[in-house]
Amino acid sequence: MLEILKRTTFGTVLLLLLPLTVWFSGWRWQPSGESPLLKLLYWVTETVSAPWGILTSLLVAVWLLYCLRHRVDSLLKRMLLLILLFSVVATSLGIKSVMKEVVREPRPFVVWLSNNLAIDQQQFYALPKQQRSLLVKTELQAHPLVPSWLTGHWQAETSFAFPSGHTVFAACWALLSLLLLPGRHYKTISVLMIWANGVMASRLLLGMHWPRDLVASVIISGILVTFAYWIAQRWLLSAPGSAAKNRPR
Repeated sequence: MLEILKRTTFGTVLLLLLPLTVWFSGWRWQPSGESPLLKLLYWVTETVSAPWGILTSLLVAVWLLYCLRHRVDSLLKRMLLLILLFSVVATSLGIKSVMKEVVREPRPFVVWLSNNLAIDQQQFYALPKQQRSLLVKTELQAHPLVPSWLTGHWQAETSFAFPSGHTVFAACWALLSLLLLPGRHYKTISVLMIWANGVMASRLLLGMHWPRDLVASVIISGILVTFAYWIAQRWLLSAPGSAAKNRPR
């Protein structure tokens, strides 16, 4: 268990570097208009947004199972591992939804709307979701600092900020790869860690989250992934190299 905690802590710290750096720097989000970087980060965030997040989960889960094919020695265990992987992500998203309703923290773009377009935050969140979306669209038509595609993204995500669902999603998959895969799969681990950091950067620069939202999300993911990996190691995974030793020569 100590080794599991060491690896989870290492991965969690790597994912916390970005949001903690931004948090302690005192950076505050402001709309900056159209830019290639912002549009690229929008597409990164879309890999997690519905419905594309479902496809992302399927692709990552199938690839992880393929990488682990020599350590999962039966079809039943492969199916159970697949269920475990999806359960971790689903549980993290469920916890996120409950916490949003408890904390009820406004998103950065809603605070900006309140400060610049005279939209009252409390009244905004008191409206039904459909009316919130319509209000965002009405107030931001042809706004010089807010591209139309960003307005559309805001319209689709008018819920509360804390914690970040996109971040728990990406952090869970990145940490699962770090714990489950042996070192020779460093390319897969690196790609997923970079992707998770890209998702977090997108949530900040698109005006969707505060740095503290991302910090909480990474910690939630780290706790859930640690527990899931303990289950996988105890009941589903064979020891590294044991499958190769047992194969007939």
